[in-house]
Amino acid sequence: MSTEKKADFSGVSSNVDSTAQQVPKADFSGVSGSVDSTADVVGGTYTVEKGDSLSRIAKQHYGDANAWQKIFDANKDVLKDPDKIQPGQVLKLPPK
Repeated sequence: MSTEKKADFSGVSSNVDSTAQQVPKADFSGVSGSVDSTADVVGGTYTVEKGDSLSRIAKQHYGDANAWQKIFDANKDVLKDPDKIQPGQVLKLPPK
């Protein structure tokens, strides 16, 4: 038998404090989201060029020459006759 004393660690306690800051968890319960695609929205304006017609503009911007009526309806404040558009005139293009 050995007569050496063994270390007594019975009264030792430990505590580890992290050096990293405690960051509260983000609360996303009130967050909502949506995605608006511009793929189907034309809108904006168009400046009439020589040789243009409402049906040509509609075909170019909407892919449908028959959509000329939408352009005409959106521009009744400046157009009285859909066949009388002038180069340089700025027309509103409604959304598709």
